[in-house]
Amino acid sequence: MNTTPDGRPIPPTHADERAMLEAWLDFHRATLTLKCADLKDDQLRLAAAPSSMTMLGLVQHLAEVERNWFQRVFAGHDVPPVFGQDNHDGFGLRPDRGLDEVMAAWRAEIARGRELIADATLEDSGRLSEQDAAHVGHHGVSLRWIMVHMIEEYARHNGHADLIRERIDGVTGT
Repeated sequence: MNTTPDGRPIPPTHADERAMLEAWLDFHRATLTLKCADLKDDQLRLAAAPSSMTMLGLVQHLAEVERNWFQRVFAGHDVPPVFGQDNHDGFGLRPDRGLDEVMAAWRAEIARGRELIADATLEDSGRLSEQDAAHVGHHGVSLRWIMVHMIEEYARHNGHADLIRERIDGVTGT
């Protein structure tokens, strides 16, 4: 597999749909990791005004997103939020939880999601909550839909991370 100069895996230009979706999702996961690289704890907690979003909060949020879509929706597991009931979206920070712990939790969620979808087809589906189904218009959602949504979720939040990182130390892009 080829990589970008900064080490991220380049998605293949020709592959079947499943391999392409997995590669793009991995590319965006690697992008988030890169955006957090070389930041000190206080920098990871710095918000880019007027937003209260932080780099550490973004990683926590994406751990929650991984858990939600792969464990709850796709696999139908009843699992609690990764970072506690009072932090269901993951954006809330605790002074005693740093990047190493958050990244380990995020990586564990990615690994668990990979396990749960390993033998599934893109046509296999999970079930949305009543609230989510009201937004989407249907209770069932295919793994294909989930993976495309995850790529979109990471791409959007990596854009947020670009702005936050630029605010922190002037670094732009990746």
